[in-house]
Amino acid sequence: MLNGNYDLKEVKRDWTYYFIKRIIDVLGAVFGLIVLSPVMAITAIAIKFESRGPIIFSQKRVGLNGKTFQMYKFRSMVTNAEELLSKLKDKNEMSGPMFKIKDDPRITKVGRFIRKTSIDELPQLFNVLKGDMSLVGPRPSLPTEVAKFSSYHKLRLLAKPGLTCYWQVMGRSSIGFNEWMELDIRYVKERSIWLDIKLIFKTFSVLFGDENAS
Repeated sequence: MLNGNYDLKEVKRDWTYYFIKRIIDVLGAVFGLIVLSPVMAITAIAIKFESRGPIIFSQKRVGLNGKTFQMYKFRSMVTNAEELLSKLKDKNEMSGPMFKIKDDPRITKVGRFIRKTSIDELPQLFNVLKGDMSLVGPRPSLPTEVAKFSSYHKLRLLAKPGLTCYWQVMGRSSIGFNEWMELDIRYVKERSIWLDIKLIFKTFSVLFGDENAS
C-alpha cells in the first residue's frame, strides 16, 4: 500500500468528479473496443503470424494507492524479453528507476509498429472496464520501479493509472524521469473532467505515430 506523508488537501476531489470520470471511462472503453476491434483483430493476427508466443502480454503493475493489478498489452517483444533485460541494463537511456532504450533489440517488427502507433496499449481498455485503470491518469509503473520512488514521487499513486496523461502527449521517451514524475504529480493536483477530456483529444494524434514512442 501507499506509504509516506502527503498533503491530501491538494489532491482530494469530490464524489461527483469520480462518478463522472467513471462514466466517461466505461463509455469510452466500450466505444473504443467496438470501433477499434478490427484494428485489434488484425494486430492479433500479425503478432501470431510473426512469432510464437502469446498475443497478449500481461504484467503486474502498481495502481491507485499502491495496489497491484495485471496490466494487458499486445505483445511487442520476443517471448524471453524479461530474461534479456539484464544484459541491456547498461544501455538504459532513461534516468531514474525506469528502463527505456530507443532501439530495443527485444522488440519485434510488428512490435515496433504497434508501439509507434500506440496500438500495443489498446488491450488496456479492458483494464479500464475492470476499474484497474482510467482513460486518463499517470502511466502504471512496475513494482520494482515504485520501490525506488521517493515519498514525493509516490504522490502519483493517488490517482488511478491511465492510458494517457501529460507524459503521453508531451514527449514520452524524450522526457527524463524527474520531469515525468513532475508531470504526473501536476496531473494529480490539477485533475478535472475538463482536463481529462482535453488530454483524451490530444492523445488521438499519438495513434497516428509519435516520434518519441518506443
